[in-house]
This record gives sequence, C-alpha cells and structure tokens, in this order.
Amino acid sequence: MQLTLLTLAEPNRFNIVELLRNGPKSVGEIVQALGISQPHVSRHLRILSEAGMVRSRSKAQLRIYSLEAGPFQELDEWFDSFSILWEERLDNFEEYMLDYKKKEDQ
Repeated sequence: MQLTLLTLAEPNRFNIVELLRNGPKSVGEIVQALGISQPHVSRHLRILSEAGMVRSRSKAQLRIYSLEAGPFQELDEWFDSFSILWEERLDNFEEYMLDYKKKEDQ
C-alpha cells in the first residue's frame, strides 16, 4: 500500500490515474488531456505499471492503458479502517447537537 501512495503522490501520475478512472485511454489521449510530453507520459505509465496500478494492451499500433483494481481495493480497505473513528466522532457530534437543541428549546 505504501508503494501505491508514494506512486500517487506525484501529481502527473495522480492525474493519469484520474483520467483512467473514466476508462481506458491511449498514450496519445493521455498526452493530449494532460498537456505533457509523450516521453514523460510513457515514463509515468511505466512507473504506474511497475507499481501494479495500470495494465496495457495493444490495439493495432496503440498502447491502451487501464487501471488495475487490486491496489485501489487495498487503499479502499485501509480508508475503511478509519470509518470507526469517524462514526464515533459523528455520534458524539449528534449527541452534542441533540443536547444543545434541548437546552435551546428550554
């Protein structure tokens, strides 16, 4: 999971992942959308691929990239582990607001 977070910390790689979240894209489509050079996009895609976050396939002479679910499922599980903390805080806030409303109505 640390590799996934470190990989996403680079803004261009994060933006590539955001683009691919909407569906597979060719290298050219990514270049056009982000406005960075093809060699830079290819380098970032290689790093994302090495981290297991994207996969590629050939379609004629194009390389089409798409997201791999595994690393993102791992992140999702990690973020979910914090839900207990948030639920507790929201419950406390709800109790506070109910007490506040009772005092205000008196």
